[in-house]
Amino acid sequence: MASVVPISEPAQPAGTQSLPANVEAEAALLGALMLDNRLIEDVGLKLKPHHFHEELHGRIYDSILKLTDKNMVANPVTLRPMFEADDAMKQVGGAGYLAGLTGSGATLIAAKDFAQQIYDLALLRALIGVGRDMVESAIDTSEDVAPLEQIEKAESELYKVAEQGGADGKAKSFAEATREALLTAEKALNSGGLSGITTGLESLNAKIGGLQKSDLIIVAGRPGMGKSALGTNIGFSAAKRYMRDMEDEIPPEKSGGAAVALFSLEMSADQLATRILAEQSGITSESLRMGKISKQEFRQLARAAAELESLPFYIDDTPGLTIAALRARARRLKRQKNIGMVIVDYLQLLQGTGRNGSDNRVNEISEISRGLKTLAKELNVPVIALSQLSRAVEQREDKRPQLSDLRESGSIEQDADIVLFIYREDYYLAAKQPAEDHPEFATWQEEMGRVYGLAEILVSKQRHGATGKVRVKFDSRITKFSDRVDEGFLPEERG
Repeated sequence: MASVVPISEPAQPAGTQSLPANVEAEAALLGALMLDNRLIEDVGLKLKPHHFHEELHGRIYDSILKLTDKNMVANPVTLRPMFEADDAMKQVGGAGYLAGLTGSGATLIAAKDFAQQIYDLALLRALIGVGRDMVESAIDTSEDVAPLEQIEKAESELYKVAEQGGADGKAKSFAEATREALLTAEKALNSGGLSGITTGLESLNAKIGGLQKSDLIIVAGRPGMGKSALGTNIGFSAAKRYMRDMEDEIPPEKSGGAAVALFSLEMSADQLATRILAEQSGITSESLRMGKISKQEFRQLARAAAELESLPFYIDDTPGLTIAALRARARRLKRQKNIGMVIVDYLQLLQGTGRNGSDNRVNEISEISRGLKTLAKELNVPVIALSQLSRAVEQREDKRPQLSDLRESGSIEQDADIVLFIYREDYYLAAKQPAEDHPEFATWQEEMGRVYGLAEILVSKQRHGATGKVRVKFDSRITKFSDRVDEGFLPEERG
């Protein structure tokens, strides 16, 4: 049996320090894995090929993973054909190096420890890389000085180190992409068509399949339409579903819910909590604020509050956030609380980085919408951004919103994967109420009775499917959207 020829570290320039690594631990782990392929189950989820300092070791590890994925034995004999033409392998004595790695059975006992050390050292090397880039960027003043942008970039890179073990952005193979697509389809098959995170509205779920990871969803409407209410309803439903799925021991990746971070730039956290309590207890927000409730209603309220105590729903009501600050806070919540959805209420209250004083509001909104889409992809979660509409809606006879009404920038429409508009006919009809003694009052009253408490959610853009219209109920007393059960089997209208 050939003996292992240690792979030497590349020569370092005088006065420099070598990167942290343990090539012997890498060799020992590979030997253990070839002796007992079952050890892959213990280390394969966390340790990836790029975590190995020695590239040859990373390739050997990758080959072991590929063989075991196919339910094949991975040992020096089965691996040999894969490395016969490998130049790096030839430099260490050829394919006999593989057999040399299995020379000591004692490595089986410490395989997990080797894997952990390899992973930790990979993080340290990635951290050194981020630090070096930070120093070089800060020293270089040959281009525009943009410290906030550099901070944002550094935070983003540090997040990657924390979450992915220093993985560089790399192309995803078609096989990997296909696997993810199949998992999404399987989830939809087993969850009645829900492939993403629930909106809490079955009719809307049926239309869009739930909220998909890495999507930017714009929820827009004129003031008073219920944008904040819909955003809060969706977030609460997702958090509640996630909590229930965890109690039922459903794996997080198969859950139809998610832990939620809501960035409220308009309302305070206690106002939002009051809304959710009103929705769950059935007591109006006004009654809660003014204390106009009975003892029975208070017990009802206390019961609802107790149920919500452990809800994975996190509210950040810091005013005047920049898009860079919001992304940094969202990354932190992802790392600390493993959030699976971000809601921003609302987009126009965010600020850009303000690097160029001459930038107009359109450019600033473009930067914000791009930043939100980047955040959705970076965290791999759906990001819901509530958005105001321009007053152009009020000038038309038909006040149903259109994509052109998205305020201040066409980039919102461009960056969004889904655009949902909220339209409530009763809101506009109420403004036209004639006097009770007016001849038209009876007609108005009849029309109001037909549309009162109803709302339309217009799916005006959807990358994953068709556009259309979803009719729902809206209880303005407790700001709650719900399905129209009585008409649940009527065919949907096309937009």
